[in-house]
Amino acid sequence: MSETTTPAKTDTDNSGNDLFRKITQGPAMVSVLGVFVALVIGGLLIALTDEQVAETAGYFFARPADFFKAVWSAGTESYVALFNGSIYSPTQGFKPFLETLAVSTPLICAGLGVALSFRAGLFNIGAQGQIIIGATMAAYVGFAWHLPFGLHLLLVIVFGLIGGALWGGLVGLLKAKTGAHEVILTIMFNYVALYLLDYLMNTPAFRRPGETNPISPILDDSALFPSLPGSRLHLGFVMAILLTLAVSWMLKRSTIGFEFRAVGHNPAAAKTAGVNVARTTILAMALAGALAGAAGVAQVAGTEKVLTSGVAGSIGFDAITVALLGRSTPWGTFFAGLLFGAFKAGAVNMQITTGTPIDIVLVVQSLIVLFIAAPPLVKSIFGLNRKKKSPKKLEPVKAGAK
Repeated sequence: MSETTTPAKTDTDNSGNDLFRKITQGPAMVSVLGVFVALVIGGLLIALTDEQVAETAGYFFARPADFFKAVWSAGTESYVALFNGSIYSPTQGFKPFLETLAVSTPLICAGLGVALSFRAGLFNIGAQGQIIIGATMAAYVGFAWHLPFGLHLLLVIVFGLIGGALWGGLVGLLKAKTGAHEVILTIMFNYVALYLLDYLMNTPAFRRPGETNPISPILDDSALFPSLPGSRLHLGFVMAILLTLAVSWMLKRSTIGFEFRAVGHNPAAAKTAGVNVARTTILAMALAGALAGAAGVAQVAGTEKVLTSGVAGSIGFDAITVALLGRSTPWGTFFAGLLFGAFKAGAVNMQITTGTPIDIVLVVQSLIVLFIAAPPLVKSIFGLNRKKKSPKKLEPVKAGAK
């Protein structure tokens, strides 16, 4: 009696399934789905606080359609207002998008600094302090020195980068030489930078003459980024793009970028391979600080044009979220910065137009971090966590067998 075997699937047959799996379960898709889920939950939270929803809930069983319509309207109207305030408005055109780009600039720069340190295995949460020191040094050069256009702005940028690099590099030095943990160091350095700025803003060298409030003189025109007429968007956004390109090239193409990745993946193995781990740690934190310092430059030489005690706002802490959402990749961080810039730019219009509390944006941002930090949860929600089944061993089948 003859025997036959069932035909096995070839690699070509499985290529389509493998491609689909890579697309749907890749880090980029998981991030997009995480943002989507966060927006849905945020919309539900908006609906829970809406007066119309509360009113229709009182007669839900009599007319349930009214309730669901009110829930839909509450969420969509808020997000439409957010879109109009950050991307496009029927009355202003794409002017809100220019504001989004301006707000995104320091987020991108600081996010790149945090992402770079992550790639080197360092949890840098000191971007806030690095922004403050970078902004302080840049602002002082901007209002105290009077130089020709071009040279003045160049020195403002250079000194801002140096300030952030010194503040970040000092953390790297202490970690490399003493073994101190970078998380504790950066937390303390944030406070040192904050109170140092408070002190400086109450000295004659930094306080504007005739002012009782802690505010510096306005930076010279020659020290400012040229801006687009009618908007706050300035040339600092081009600087953010160039920094993204530079970090991307460094991580992928340069020797130091390879050392960063090697130390971040396995410091012991990198040391065995001949990498100077201590030097790499110091350099990684210095470069991360320089990128955060660039965010300080964007603030004082682009958006604010003066130095104040609140120059950093919450940018340093938001940068951690931006880097996480961007999966610590340069271009991922760039687009995550744009997204969070859109949230910040559109939140005010959302509150004015619909009365939705501006804090709901912070809730959505927090939810995004939650879902980005838990990819298996996102995959479970969308049913993407099915593992690839291993091919079964073929058994001969007798002809005529049932």
